[in-house]
Amino acid sequence: MCKNKNQTNYKMKQTVFYSKHEALGAKLAPFAGFNMPIQYEGLVAEHQHVRAKVGVFDVSHMGLIYVNGPKAFELVQYVTSNDLALISDGKVQYSCFPNDKGGIVDDFLIYQINPESYLLVVNASNIEKDYNWLQENNKNIGAEIVNESDNYSILAIQGPLAMATVKKLTNEPVEEMKYYTFKYINFAGIDNVLFSITGYTGEAGCEIYFKNEDADKIWDAVFEAGKEFDIKPVGLASRDTLRLEMGFCLYGNDIDDTTSPIEAGLGWITKFTENNQFVNRKYHEDLKANGVEKRLVGFEMIDRGIPRHGYEIADADGNIIGNVTSGTQGPSVGKSIGLGYVKREMAKADTEIYIVVRGKLLKAVTVKLPFYKS
Repeated sequence: MCKNKNQTNYKMKQTVFYSKHEALGAKLAPFAGFNMPIQYEGLVAEHQHVRAKVGVFDVSHMGLIYVNGPKAFELVQYVTSNDLALISDGKVQYSCFPNDKGGIVDDFLIYQINPESYLLVVNASNIEKDYNWLQENNKNIGAEIVNESDNYSILAIQGPLAMATVKKLTNEPVEEMKYYTFKYINFAGIDNVLFSITGYTGEAGCEIYFKNEDADKIWDAVFEAGKEFDIKPVGLASRDTLRLEMGFCLYGNDIDDTTSPIEAGLGWITKFTENNQFVNRKYHEDLKANGVEKRLVGFEMIDRGIPRHGYEIADADGNIIGNVTSGTQGPSVGKSIGLGYVKREMAKADTEIYIVVRGKLLKAVTVKLPFYKS
């Protein structure tokens, strides 16, 4: 429970799996307004288990916002940086909401159910902000916007044995599905489960979406099916180290309301095609044409030390050139790694930089992403 100046008795939200996490002995802590499992056995053990076998994350705190109706395409195309015309029914697209100040409202996945129905899976901490942003930009368009975040649960089943686990629970040939595609299927005896070949770990696997009332049945079925593969629940701490080893951005750390997708190396989701006239397009187009002042880079520590969010980055003379946005000891790479923004002249791979740790300059080097290669 936490308190703020406006609420003296604010209660954290819980996912429908909260009692299961408690029974399994999870360390629970506040995250994006929810009491979430941070770890069960420990970060490193859970991280390595996902890399080697199969782990299950409860990510039911994520937001689900549907945009429907004849104007659905028009609204989603306008508010998102990627080109929605590049996907079709059953496809998934990674994108972001550019704001009107040059930054990012949020990053998320778009699911095209049909040309008049899209599902946006957004970050838990930004659900209300994203919904309001959609509503604000919908005033002159008129699409239907529905927030279903409280009615659905999500499990991310990740690892090299993930698909061997889940294919036991459906007659659909899910092992043949391609990356960033989805289907509605019968799964564990439940109809209309959204089965998506996506994830945030760099490993094979899927994410499944289902109504809250079906949550216990699906959880039990997944863990029963995965027994022979040593399936285990895993927490959000290892989800963070797994994504960082892949160089995936985390909203609030590596991207936020002040960072352009061009600065963050997300030019590939910022399409300047003729029909993609998105919010604040010209600002980002000019950045791409003229070059950015700062750029998000990956780096590995040479000197001993672990970079942390907020640490300053310096050049060899001690001049501050940027800041660390994410950092950790990478369990799979055996190195201290991080992401951070630096001046563009220092962003080239193999550039020597220094992380300021308690007043000391610790040597690091910029590297090409990802850190981990399966």
